[in-house]
Amino acid sequence: MTFNGFNKEDFETFYIEGLDERMSAIQERIQPKFRAINELIIEDLEKTVGHPMHLHIAKHARRTVNPPKDTWSAYCHDKRGYKKHPHFQIGLWHDNLFIWLAYIYELPHKTEIAEKFLRDIDTIKSLIPQNYEISLDHMKNEAEPITQVNLAKSLERFKKVKKGEFLIGRKFNSSDPVVHDGKALIKEIKDTFQTVSPLYLSSMK
Repeated sequence: MTFNGFNKEDFETFYIEGLDERMSAIQERIQPKFRAINELIIEDLEKTVGHPMHLHIAKHARRTVNPPKDTWSAYCHDKRGYKKHPHFQIGLWHDNLFIWLAYIYELPHKTEIAEKFLRDIDTIKSLIPQNYEISLDHMKNEAEPITQVNLAKSLERFKKVKKGEFLIGRKFNSSDPVVHDGKALIKEIKDTFQTVSPLYLSSMK
């Protein structure tokens, strides 16, 4: 399919009542667009990171009652799964689109990665643009501009708290023209992944 960005109906998916009904809409409206994005960015991403990457689309398989409040796609070197590895995410909440480099709580080497990032904190600050954001919980629709975040404190939390997480990247309001323009959004995704890739590569060593 031709990727023309996300539209109002895509974001309204998260207002649909019922697990089966919302899941059907996610599968019909949003997941085909995740696959279309993959076709347009995967080659660039693999060149950037220097190894094959595999697309994973959230299945929300553990849900039995409550419908998902967001949905996402992930890119990881491991074709079997992504949650235990550093990975890239593209996804939607009802009011925004997010593009993250994600380190979530299933990651077995959180401590080592956090310590490495703490040692390199000045480099991270110099690499990441001021319009980027940080989230400390991928299950909450919350993030703060990097300019307003105590980066050292955030990384210490990621290191010490069992459920601690660290996600860095960009969020776009659902009404942002970029979100509705396929070519513009693909450029933003590529640029974001390129920008955060030094952190990804550092954490993969």
